[in-house]
Formats: sequence, structure tokens, C-alpha cells
Amino acid sequence: QLQASGGGLVQAGGSLRLSCAASGFAFSINDMGWYRQAPGKQRELVARITNGGNTNYADSVLGRFTISRDNAKNTVYLQMNSLKFEDTAVYYCNKIVGVRSWGQGTQLTVSS
Repeated sequence: QLQASGGGLVQAGGSLRLSCAASGFAFSINDMGWYRQAPGKQRELVARITNGGNTNYADSVLGRFTISRDNAKNTVYLQMNSLKFEDTAVYYCNKIVGVRSWGQGTQLTVSS
């Protein structure tokens, strides 16, 4: 199970941190990612973190978003800074390989 939380309404330029609690699989050995789906668009991967802590990002969020993980808590985080209107989307976390059920995600709305 993957339970994302922390979304909300924020003004452009603001910051927010998302959390995702994972259960039901061996979290610490899996690469994890944050994905998002904006209205009318396909779901996209915006940030990923390997089981060893290496990270990479989509160009659209590079330098603004930071993904991290706490294996003791089976939780992955997404710190989002300098938010833009186009970041508005439902955010999900999931494995990179062997994607599990998506869950409800958490809605981020950025007002311009």
C-alpha cells in the first residue's frame, strides 16, 4: 500500500513537502519515485531515488524539488520549492520497477 499525503493549496513561489508511507513490500531495497498527473495529461515521473539514495529529476523540476527517503519509516518524501502553476497535479509515489496499485495520491494546487 502507498499512502501519499501533504498536498494542498499554495501560492506560486511557495513550498510544500509531500510524504508517502509504504507498506506491504520490502521498501528499503526498492527504487522509489514520485509521479504526478495533471488534468488531461498522462502520469509522469518527476523524481526518483534509488535504494542507495541516488536521485534524479525531470527537467521540469530540477533544482526545485528534492526527493528523499527514510527506510526506517518506510517513507519517501518530496520537498517542493519555488512552486509554479504548472506543478498543479495529483502526486503519487510508487516503485520504479514493479509498480503497485496507485492509490488516491495527494492533490497539489498552485495558484498563480
